[in-house]
Amino acid sequence: MTTPMMPPEGPGVRFAAERGRAWPFEEARKLLARFAKAPPAKGYVLFETGYGPSGLPHIGTFGEVVRTTMVRNAFRTMSDLPTRLFAFSDDMDGLRKVPDNIPNAEALAGHIGRPLTSVPDPFGTHAGFGQHNNARLRAFLDSFGFEYEFVSATEMYKSGAFDATLKQVLHHYDRVTSVILPTLGPERRATYSPVLPISPATGRVLQVPILEVKLDSYSVVFRDEDGTLTEVPVTGGHCKLQWKADWAMRWVALDVDYEMAGKDLIDSVKLSGQICRVLGGRPPEGFNYELFLDAQGEKISKSRGNGLTVDEWLRYGPPESLALFMYNQPKAAKRLHFDVIPRQVDDYLGHVAKFPEQAAPDGDAASKSGQRLDNPAWHIHAGRPPAPERDGLPFSILLNLVGVANTEDPAVLWGFITRYAPNANPQSCPMLDRLVGYAIAYYRDFVKPARRFRAPTDAERAALEDLVGTLESLPADADSEAIQFQVYEVGKRHGFAADLRGWFKVLYELLFGTEQGPRLGSFTALYGRAETVALIRKAQDGALAVA
Repeated sequence: MTTPMMPPEGPGVRFAAERGRAWPFEEARKLLARFAKAPPAKGYVLFETGYGPSGLPHIGTFGEVVRTTMVRNAFRTMSDLPTRLFAFSDDMDGLRKVPDNIPNAEALAGHIGRPLTSVPDPFGTHAGFGQHNNARLRAFLDSFGFEYEFVSATEMYKSGAFDATLKQVLHHYDRVTSVILPTLGPERRATYSPVLPISPATGRVLQVPILEVKLDSYSVVFRDEDGTLTEVPVTGGHCKLQWKADWAMRWVALDVDYEMAGKDLIDSVKLSGQICRVLGGRPPEGFNYELFLDAQGEKISKSRGNGLTVDEWLRYGPPESLALFMYNQPKAAKRLHFDVIPRQVDDYLGHVAKFPEQAAPDGDAASKSGQRLDNPAWHIHAGRPPAPERDGLPFSILLNLVGVANTEDPAVLWGFITRYAPNANPQSCPMLDRLVGYAIAYYRDFVKPARRFRAPTDAERAALEDLVGTLESLPADADSEAIQFQVYEVGKRHGFAADLRGWFKVLYELLFGTEQGPRLGSFTALYGRAETVALIRKAQDGALAVA
């Protein structure tokens, strides 16, 4: 999924975007209002996403970056102000525990508490564990074509880029502390400090009481792990901040204008916003997106491993389908499970197919122009979605084709496809070619193990006989719509006039061993009428049920 660098421009596009109903435009309008009186003093609008490099990038990382990019592209359509996107890594956080899924895990046991960039890289490829995971993050984002700038907390702290704001934290130490204390239990409240010194002796990030704050030297005094009274400057990477204070400090130091966060961080966003104001800054715009649910409707947890990874999704569907999943209803809890992938793929293809037919923005308030800007494909591709493939096919049909053809060979499947669409080939239909591979993988891993064929009842057997005769009597050039119409008519003749959905459920159960399936007219045109008749005969005889 390569995102264009800039969305389309022009007065018509801008006019329509300013009135666009899609949620990225709603978010972009908040940013426009932020700069209604004056542009940003720094010369650009700053978007930010955060990443904790204690583990590898995950599907939440993708979701936050792709959604933020959608807002950024919407804003670019509405404003001439330059924009930047920082992918910020909290790589100065202390290592809390040794991950289970790394090599040489025992070598990290002695580094608990040290900044992630000071922990040895168990993979042996980088200077530290944090640097290794940062590299993975950048490769991850680059693979999707995101436009961003990587920023390391360690580099910002150690380079002095945060020093001026850290000094402000010391000046307002008591006020910053007072924002957080009411949210803590009695025991934690007694030892809390927004400043976390890094032990000169052990290199660990310490959560210890600060005994004295010295404004003349901008330093703090504490007892080190060995009990020694120790003083370190708060600047230059000798300390870091507790994360809520750290978040606020970063907003101020970088002058962040937009950052979204998960619904579980609503209270943290409010607290960091209060601290940001204490430090003289203005909290960024943004919104809280809902968290994902697993197959049982429970919230996904990285520690429980009950979610779906990006790699797993991309094994069965293109990245554009995952971007669509992230685009749809970001403030609603959604099941993130394998069974949502086929629908997202076909919905994405449908949005791309509609795009050329929809009205383009023309700047006329009385017209219905701008429909394209409400199409998810516009936001997935920053206004420049690919042209729909003329000979493309729905993913659902490909899944069933794999099953009835009983093959995992793409060449065999392309044989069926080219008979249906003689001009189609992997070069002219690259998306279709990708979908063939995805369909094979998805069918093999999910559809095939769950298929449950059954033998037809006497009434259903009679209906199948009628369907066979009807298909065989159609003219040779009957297209998919004509076939579909006759399938409807057969169902009506056999007691399904008021329940055609039930008729198709019967056909899916008997022919495919599933409760849902493809549009039968399109499937028959693709698979071949003679082959479909042979399939129906097998179902009629109960051969599929015992296969």
